[in-house]
Amino acid sequence: MSRRDDMVAALERKSVPSMVPIWELEFHAWDSVSGRHLVLGEEMAGLTPGQQEQAMHTNAEIIVSTACDLQYAAVSAPGGYWYVSPGELAYYVLPGDLRFRQVELICRAAGSEIMVLAGSGGVICADYSEAFCERLFFQPEAVEEGAESMLAYGIENAKRLRDAGVGAVLTGSDIADNSGPFFNPEQMRRFIYPFARRWAQAVHEMGLYAVLHSDGQLTPYLDELADTGLDALQAIDATAGMDMAETRRIVGRRLCLCGNIDCGLLLRGQPEQVYAATATLLESQKSSGGFVLGASNAVQKEVPVENYRAMISAWKKHGK
Repeated sequence: MSRRDDMVAALERKSVPSMVPIWELEFHAWDSVSGRHLVLGEEMAGLTPGQQEQAMHTNAEIIVSTACDLQYAAVSAPGGYWYVSPGELAYYVLPGDLRFRQVELICRAAGSEIMVLAGSGGVICADYSEAFCERLFFQPEAVEEGAESMLAYGIENAKRLRDAGVGAVLTGSDIADNSGPFFNPEQMRRFIYPFARRWAQAVHEMGLYAVLHSDGQLTPYLDELADTGLDALQAIDATAGMDMAETRRIVGRRLCLCGNIDCGLLLRGQPEQVYAATATLLESQKSSGGFVLGASNAVQKEVPVENYRAMISAWKKHGK
């Protein structure tokens, strides 16, 4: 059985054949773990077409070989451009259509051993701007139009990613922060649940798995999210107080749960603390049917390699 088989079993909420799968929403420590350099973002945009093609081949080698070293069952491909703040481009991105070529090369290198996931979009997310908040209350039909556009965009992206070889697609749709949900119950029922349901159905018809990522404290909405047909929920945000046992109690086997290792602990803790937290999480969840180990959000460049390897060490002992 391959590690990909373990990921498939988890996404289908079954007991895994061998080991709890490991997958990260985004892993930013490629350079420090591999000792090689991943070319992304504006650096990639500045190359000639020939140089870009060569760089993407090298990227695929780095990503897949590092994923094998860390014994991942699945790996996320770089996404399209987005900005973490005005003028600050996100790290794990590629310009324009290059991301689809990169996905194709990663899938080819991964073969049948590792599942490749990529972000398609599909469901709107929280927008704390004054203009969006005003639309929510005074022009809800405009928000609904935006949700329809995002759904169409996500489905079209999913088709292209399927053709490139991915096994699952992801919509990064933050609907909460550390203080709780952004949308009220009525807004969730109008702008989120029906679109998540339609996106998941379309993705399933393509033969792919549908994964929703959201930061924040989602507990009040877990039950209804679990009824949308999504395969998995990623984050289970420890920094926002999300409790894995309570989350599992609410969703049962309706959702695969991914993540929950506190990103703050990975960044600032000691290796023995990371090991202990990982062991505790694995012992509580590995038999639940539908669990994927990983950080509660992106693994930052600044995470000490020894801390991340402590998580892997705990998995080797407690992940069966």
